Order: sequence, then structure tokens, then C-alpha cells
Amino acid sequence: MKTNPLKQGALTENSAGIGTVTPEMVRERAVELALINGHSTQEISTSDWEQAKRELTGEPEMDPEQAVLESAPESERWDPVAGSIGHKVQESFSEDEDDDGRSDSAQLVQQGIDEAEHDQMLQAAKAQALEDKK
Repeated sequence: MKTNPLKQGALTENSAGIGTVTPEMVRERAVELALINGHSTQEISTSDWEQAKRELTGEPEMDPEQAVLESAPESERWDPVAGSIGHKVQESFSEDEDDDGRSDSAQLVQQGIDEAEHDQMLQAAKAQALEDKK
């Protein structure tokens, strides 16, 4: 079941709505991630860029095909018996729930927690950078 794309991605940053994600916003987030990961803000890695884009746009951590493979139990990932018919995956009962069964409000709470955690890591990295300069 496809989810509503308007429910994906970051909605707020520091309690302010972010609106449409721009390349500048992705760049700023990548700089923050580089600082958190201990890199120079001039040395933004590809993984920092990709993570920034994923965080702001709500893209999954891994591609959809890989996610499906990872979600299958180990014993069912490869069936050596040719011609097996497989089984149908249970559909989500509500559009307001994600794949983990969390409601919109639970998703928003988790998003707020994730953003607060990001802010704390950024502040700690900035404080460490100031300490290192002394």
C-alpha cells in the first residue's frame, strides 16, 4: 500500500516549519552532520549529503528492494524448491499508520525526538570544536 507522500520528510526544524526542502537546506544539514561526525565543515562526505537528503525528505534508509529483502525472515529469503507460490503480505489497515503500525501522532513524536537528538549532537560537536581551539 502506498503511503501519502505529504506525510514523509521533516516537518519542522527547531520548532519552525521548514516548508519545501531546498538544496541550501540539504547543504546546511550536511554541514551539521559533518561536524557531528567529526569532519571539517569543508570536508562534507557523500554519506553526509545522502543522510541529510534522507532526513529532510523522508527517504528510507535503504532502497525499497533491499528493505523488502531485509524484512523477510532468514529462513524465507531463498526457497530452493522451484515453483513455490509464496504468500501475500498483509496490507496496512489504515493510511494513517506507517509500516511499523505507528499513528501520525506517534510518527510526529518520533520525528521531534530525532530532531532534538540531532540538535544535541550538533551543540556537543560545536562545543568540542571550541574546546579544541583553546
